[in-house]
Amino acid sequence: MTGSENIVLIGFMGTGKSTVGKRLAKALGKEFIDTDAEIEDITGLAVAEVFRRYGETRFRSEENLVIKRLSRKTGCVIATGGGTVLNQENWEVLARNGVMIQLYAPLDVVLTRITQKGSRPLLKGSHDDLERLWAARQPVYSRATYTVDTTDKGIDGVVNAILALLGKGEGLGGQLAQD
Repeated sequence: MTGSENIVLIGFMGTGKSTVGKRLAKALGKEFIDTDAEIEDITGLAVAEVFRRYGETRFRSEENLVIKRLSRKTGCVIATGGGTVLNQENWEVLARNGVMIQLYAPLDVVLTRITQKGSRPLLKGSHDDLERLWAARQPVYSRATYTVDTTDKGIDGVVNAILALLGKGEGLGGQLAQD
């Protein structure tokens, strides 16, 4: 991995992409970008509100524009929304100058995490619908260069696992424990 290459975190909602991304960027001294936050800045609306008012098609259109703009940046840690890389164009643009890292957790772990937040637009369906969505997305996520299981790791554990995969030495070594 070169210093100018982006680190792109992908995976299902609730796997820790934004939380881990912030900590990873800090550890590496890189800029952190959250694609959902970028969409919120551009639209002036929360992601859930964009979905409610305009639907998923409009949200994905905004997301694609954000991805195209971000593809010109280098040396960043980018946390994507759960559905971002389902669009093949988004995948290709992000992978062109980025190492794709899937953050993974089994569905039962994801459900525990996301039901505590409650603001996910795609959570409106039944448990079976969510299970189908999770299963359908796994083959796309599994195309990532690396996969890190976040199930039994804290934030620092996940960051350290990523740093080790990227050949970044000793990892955090406790330096962020006080942050």
